[in-house]
Amino acid sequence: MRDMRNAQDLREVAVTGLGLIAPHGHSPDALFDALMRGESAIRAVFPDLPKPAAAATVDFDPAPWFTKLQLAGVDRVSQLAVAAADLALRDAGFAEGHARSAIGPERIGIFVGCGMGGAGALEAAYRGGGRVPPLTIPAFMPNAPASHVAMRQGAHGPVLTYSVACASSSLAIAEAAKAVQRGDVDLAIAGGSEALIVPGVVLAWQAMQTLAGFAAGEAATSVRPFAGDRSGFALGEGSAFLVLESAGRARDRGARRYATLAGWGSSCDATHLTKPDVEGQARALRQALRQAGLKPRDVGYCNAHGTATRIGDVVERDALSTVWGDALDTLHVSSTKALHGHLLGAAGALEAVVTVLALHRRQLPPNAHCSIADPACALNLVPSGGIDAPHLEAAISSSFAFGGTNSVLLFKQGG
Repeated sequence: MRDMRNAQDLREVAVTGLGLIAPHGHSPDALFDALMRGESAIRAVFPDLPKPAAAATVDFDPAPWFTKLQLAGVDRVSQLAVAAADLALRDAGFAEGHARSAIGPERIGIFVGCGMGGAGALEAAYRGGGRVPPLTIPAFMPNAPASHVAMRQGAHGPVLTYSVACASSSLAIAEAAKAVQRGDVDLAIAGGSEALIVPGVVLAWQAMQTLAGFAAGEAATSVRPFAGDRSGFALGEGSAFLVLESAGRARDRGARRYATLAGWGSSCDATHLTKPDVEGQARALRQALRQAGLKPRDVGYCNAHGTATRIGDVVERDALSTVWGDALDTLHVSSTKALHGHLLGAAGALEAVVTVLALHRRQLPPNAHCSIADPACALNLVPSGGIDAPHLEAAISSSFAFGGTNSVLLFKQGG
């Protein structure tokens, strides 16, 4: 019996720490409270651009983590990652530098999603009037955030970067869970970072006609997932990390368990670079359920990808309907991108934190700014103000990316 319990403890992946630098602040609880209140962090940006633009930016002071000398050649995307990962480790009960001494540096892995890398460094190089800073390359490379986190934490295990557009950090978390489950690492620091609120990137997204339009003074409510009058998303920046370890190790060191990462699924549409596919998303949803050993009716909440695009929201609804069938009405759904923006490569990590907190606190954040839902997006949407969910036992977070890659994380109560 003891051996069976130990084997189960090794298979279960516990979430023991959460850390973030996000548009709503640097505290997971403060973020979740703001989401429950329906507070939007989306604001108008870059008034000199030809077309109005909105984004959710981060108020961040790097001084607690970097000296002025250390900041040379470190793009904002890496600064945010170092801070968020450090906060996650502290939340998991590790003082600065303690993780590598308590566990062993070769048993710590870093798994990071990053879609675009150092956009600020590239923008400075392009607009520098002929002078390109000598550290531009190491500043903008997409694996820089993971490398900086590894150096700061002294991690000697696998240090891996996943650049899969909007699914980047969700896949990074899934791969970290696999490494913990296999015994490749004892501690995984997994998440994502993105800092791309610069004029060139915003102009590029505007050219794709995927960003939300808005009238003067209405930027905060411009993103309306699943609504009949939705017009697109707003970009966001930030970083979020989860600390993952086996349930047995977490129990032995007396760690708090926010949740168990019980299942994950990934798939590729292989149909179109930017147009999502119902069956591709459904395959990832089914995989996550199958691995967790759950049926659709067992899952009470979905933090949806929900980008508020005309096509994307309908496809996601149809994928959920395909998998949930007659149980679709039992699944509460919301897209918190309406309030914190779309963090692209870091979206999956931030939304995973939100999903874990929804389970931990048994509360569901609202699907904001959706006064009239699109009939083609018929879902059990969480209303304004959010709701209590006293019987919530499992929840999913979905990330569906350009390129056709789909990633789903399934969390269960932590025990």
